[in-house]
Amino acid sequence: MPDARDFQKFMEDGHNAAFEERWRDAIESYSRAIQVQPEDPDAHLNLAMVLLNSSQLDRALRAYRKASSLAPEDPVPLEGIADALERMGQLKEAAQQYVKVAEAYLAQKDWDKAIGNWERATQLTPGLVGVHARLAQAYERLGYNKKAVYEYLTLAYNFWRLKQVDKAMQVVDRALRLDKNNIDALNMLQALKTGSDDIKPPPGLREGGRPKTGELPAPEAAAPPAASDDPLGPLGEALTEALEMLAAFVVESGLSDFIIPAMQGMEYQRQSLHKQAADAYRQADKDGLKHPSLKMNLGGLLVLTEQWPEAVRHLGEAITHPRLSAGALHALGQSYFKLGDQRNAAKYLVRCLQAVDASQTTDTLEVNEMMEFYDRLTTIMEGSSAEKLSASNERSLNLLSGRDWKNRVAETRRQMMETSGSDDKTLSETWAAKGSDSLAESVSFIDRYIRQGLYTLAMDECQRAIEKSPFYLPVHVRMAEILMKEGRIRQAINKYNMVAKAYLVREENDRAAAILGTVLDMAPLDVEVRMNLIQLLEGENRLEEALDQYIDLANTYQQLGDFDRCNQTFAAAERMARRINAPSSKLVQIKHSLAELNQMRLNTRQAQKIFEEILELDSSDEKALRGLTDIYYTQGNQVEAVKRLDTLLGIYARKGMVNKIRSMLEELVRNMPADTALRSRLAQIYRKLNMVKEAIEQLDALGELQLDAGLNKEAAATIRQIISLKPDRIEDYKKLLAQLNG
Repeated sequence: MPDARDFQKFMEDGHNAAFEERWRDAIESYSRAIQVQPEDPDAHLNLAMVLLNSSQLDRALRAYRKASSLAPEDPVPLEGIADALERMGQLKEAAQQYVKVAEAYLAQKDWDKAIGNWERATQLTPGLVGVHARLAQAYERLGYNKKAVYEYLTLAYNFWRLKQVDKAMQVVDRALRLDKNNIDALNMLQALKTGSDDIKPPPGLREGGRPKTGELPAPEAAAPPAASDDPLGPLGEALTEALEMLAAFVVESGLSDFIIPAMQGMEYQRQSLHKQAADAYRQADKDGLKHPSLKMNLGGLLVLTEQWPEAVRHLGEAITHPRLSAGALHALGQSYFKLGDQRNAAKYLVRCLQAVDASQTTDTLEVNEMMEFYDRLTTIMEGSSAEKLSASNERSLNLLSGRDWKNRVAETRRQMMETSGSDDKTLSETWAAKGSDSLAESVSFIDRYIRQGLYTLAMDECQRAIEKSPFYLPVHVRMAEILMKEGRIRQAINKYNMVAKAYLVREENDRAAAILGTVLDMAPLDVEVRMNLIQLLEGENRLEEALDQYIDLANTYQQLGDFDRCNQTFAAAERMARRINAPSSKLVQIKHSLAELNQMRLNTRQAQKIFEEILELDSSDEKALRGLTDIYYTQGNQVEAVKRLDTLLGIYARKGMVNKIRSMLEELVRNMPADTALRSRLAQIYRKLNMVKEAIEQLDALGELQLDAGLNKEAAATIRQIISLKPDRIEDYKKLLAQLNG
């Protein structure tokens, strides 16, 4: 009888076979393990993986599903199901599965993997509105504003295609909160406002909604492992690369004069005898060896032996080779720094940072952000003092050496982008600040702890960072986020408010507005915060945004039951809308809110007046026509009520909304059964819908009402209509008609 030891042996045999890519043996071993312990999820998962690698997709799919049923909280089997479905060409099902995988990773606070799976879902199946919304919110939460704007515009485009224009406009407004000057967002908002039929998708999205290849980030773009990073930085990696290139070149060069000194130099270099290696390479250079790898080796070794002026002369020729460029730039930056030429040192070190950063990034959107960042940094360096340049260069050199320097370069750039936003002054001061490296590292730890749900550790790291730099606001923002996640809502709001006020003092109003917007997302009924945001937006002359906040403030007062302030705020919003020539749709929105408020307060006369004003702005406004119809019926003014009703029914008829007409008339007849005009119109619509029985019932009731009112001529006409429909008891109707005619 097999036991646990047999199970373990079968599993190890499977692992060994899978490692050696002996898929058939691995499948057999894992299958035996499952026979011993059929409820072990790892056995099913490993079997699924090797089946997938051997292209047995149906069996792999079944095995993944079994593993998932045994370990429902593990996202790995779910991810395998999605992969198998995708390989089988079932793209829609695969996309739905990737969404499930993303939700599973989200439950584990693993934002990176959740985002990767959402992105994969949108690549496989276009137009996934819910997924684009989650992606946009995730990017915004993580500070990747350009990616968030792209997803918001994609979402808006899909809403427009679904003819949900109001939602599309709201989403574009959200994108403009992140980047108020984004030309694509501004163009889309204008097109939506004017009712254009030719709205373009955001760049990178085809008409069908599927992203262009390479324009969205790959689901997972893992950084190179830290263990592979040479502690000397790009210079060290370039020396290793150049040594291999030089050896290959020398072998192919035949019996040239430079062979012996070149080989001596390579041997010395391998033994870390830098001075002797440099002397040998000098001789090879004199003997005619002309290759970028020689210049890189010679220049790099001269840097390591502190012979800066001569190093500069050789390194310039190595910059042009793509495999050596980053190392040559690094070595030149070091040389100029030691020579006291801080301006040239800054120029080469920033180029080196960009080269290192670019080598790790495949996401087109992030590449564009990165290029913009380094362009800004270069411009800032050109205008900096020698003292600030020296501090900045020291910062760059520290980043480009030591442990895990590749990841630190990218993480530091992202932190700098978040810290400075679009403010060059903040970027300049932060980049040159002492301790900024440790701050960036602290923020990286905080973000990692937050993603893992380790909020106590994250808060402890925040406290340590604040001890180093009490006024570093990104850390305070993260403290507020942690408080929010822990359910300490009021404390989180207070912290966000403190950060917003600090940004206001620094006159960084865009950031203050973004923070206040975050607070309002959490506490939409906080009147004081909304009023502060309105004041800020008005001061910035961002009046369209201020108008939206006035409307939200009025709605807040209404929810709080303060109807007087609600009315006053809507009135203020209307005045502002007229002053800034807001679109008529915005005025209509405000007036509808005022009309509803007056109806709620039983001020029917004022509501009637407002509905009439709405129709002056938009004669086809269905809500206003319906409101007036109800008010006039309530007042007993049947003539005006029927006039508004017929206008509304005409609009529905032109749109082909026959069922809408029927349901509305049925509702009105139920409320006013004695109204002959309503009965007549409902009978007509029943006849159009071929609902003969219902039409006869309405005409019968109409005829009785007409007879009771002494309208015999009208009653006779109604009975003729009934007879034309061939009802039961048709002879009785004919007798009644004869009596009326007699």
